[in-house]
Formats: sequence, structure tokens, C-alpha cells
Amino acid sequence: MVLLLLAGCQKQAFEQADGTELEWESLRGHWVLVNYWAEWCKPCLEEIPELNDLDRSGSVVVLGVNFDDVKGQSLLDLGRRMGIEYGMLGEDPGPALGWQTPVGLPATFVVDPDGNLKETRFGPQTKEDITALINE
Repeated sequence: MVLLLLAGCQKQAFEQADGTELEWESLRGHWVLVNYWAEWCKPCLEEIPELNDLDRSGSVVVLGVNFDDVKGQSLLDLGRRMGIEYGMLGEDPGPALGWQTPVGLPATFVVDPDGNLKETRFGPQTKEDITALINE
């Protein structure tokens, strides 16, 4: 319990696919989708265009996390081949944020502008579904 409290006091930073750091606090004020995906997951492939549209909309920041722990240039190349245009993290932020590792894919963690986990969704997401959720 003490570790969780201390973790909340530290500034969270996560490595992005390109090796740079993303300060979690810099996302405050935005809806954030942390989407877990894998190359072999057909529903993951189906939702990529929807997630690209959401990220481009400016109302949501989408961050992809590769479930198979692909990193570095291999992750960048894989993302490019799969058509991923949104940001990708080179590490799983879940443990540091107190999230359970998803047991099914795709899994999308929806974080509100205050930085709170609003909902975890499984299965492919659509721009329409996410837009309805954030406009509730």
C-alpha cells in the first residue's frame, strides 16, 4: 500500500517507441486511450484505422502498447507495416499506473482528462463508441 502511495507522488515517465520519454503528467487535460495490441490479433488490426482517426481528431491521445514486448526500431517498423499512425510506447505503463495486465486483446484503457482510469474495454473499439463514452 505504501509503495502505491509513493508511486503516485513520483512523476511518471514512459519510454516511447522512438526512445524518447513521455511525461504522463503532460497528458493531463486530454482523454487518453492506452491500447494493447499484437500483430497476430485480427481484431487489433481491424481497429487501427479507428484509433488513427481518433488520434487525428485532437480530442483523444492514443498510445499503443505492443503486447508481445517488441521494442525499439523493430516496434517502429512493425507499427509502420500495420498502419499505426498514433504514438506507441516502448514499455507497458500499466504496472506503474496500478493497472492489471490485460488477458485478452485488444484491450483499451480509457483515461479521463484528470488522469483517472474511467474504463477498460476489450475488443475492437470504434471512433463512434469512444466519442460517445467521452461525451457522457
